[in-house]
Amino acid sequence: MDPIPLFFVLGVIARLMRSDLRLPPPVYDALSIYLLLAIGLKGGVEMARSFTPAMVIDILVVMVLGAAIVFVAYPIFRRRLGVPDAASLAAHYGSISIVTFAAASQILTNRGISYEPHLSLLAAVMEAPALLVGAWLGRRNEKNAEVGSMATLLHEIAANRSVLLLIGGIAIGVIAGPEGKAPLQPLFVDLFKGALCLFLLEMGLVAAGRFSELRRSGLFLILAGIGVPLLSAVLGAAAARLLGFSQGGCALLMTLAASASYIAAPTAMRLALPKADPAIGITAALAITFPFNLLLGIPLYIQVAGSLTR
Repeated sequence: MDPIPLFFVLGVIARLMRSDLRLPPPVYDALSIYLLLAIGLKGGVEMARSFTPAMVIDILVVMVLGAAIVFVAYPIFRRRLGVPDAASLAAHYGSISIVTFAAASQILTNRGISYEPHLSLLAAVMEAPALLVGAWLGRRNEKNAEVGSMATLLHEIAANRSVLLLIGGIAIGVIAGPEGKAPLQPLFVDLFKGALCLFLLEMGLVAAGRFSELRRSGLFLILAGIGVPLLSAVLGAAAARLLGFSQGGCALLMTLAASASYIAAPTAMRLALPKADPAIGITAALAITFPFNLLLGIPLYIQVAGSLTR
């Protein structure tokens, strides 16, 4: 078994045992900044090494994929939730979890499975369309929905820490290239797996702290928090096959499609849909979908991708 998810399990167990185990907030912030920069830097360097015009097509397809997931998820959530909550939750699932992506990419590396180097760029561009579509679905019937508020939302998305660091890391990697990355190898490559494990330990603590919210959310949210990612993974697999991705690329795109944002989306939806309950999106993404993907989803996506790309 891959050891990476076990650190998440350790965090969950520690929280359920009411242990005093905690990562200091500055350490958590430093690890999140490190992971985002490392992922972006690696993708940027590989893009500098092997950029092709076909990557533009990949970007467009993935942007459509993010928006399509929102349109598919919204009517499912709307069966039990009001318009603002359903739209906000759909936007969470159209957006992505970069930590889930990082875990999946490291598991693929551990198994010796290669993947397309520009997947980190695709992860970065997948967020904005989903958040904008979610905001539109939630506000399309409001008479006082102003263009200026959407412009503010666009700025919020672009200035969001996760998006900014990921795109910034990609830009630095493209500019520096393989030669410029070489001195940074010990920090941003050799230590990546250890930093990811520590971050997942903290994620286990945080996710377990949200388990009590599941009693309020009910069975519907639990089933949707597993069913919608599986449905989204099917859309991700179709997009990967359309683009001719390898097994690793297909598995990663399925993971991106099946993941749910608990960083960028809550912030953006709080601004775009103030009537939506932010606890619903965070609980679904962090306490249901994230553990499911980490423990069961990623191995399943790798296996399915292998069958599709033989």
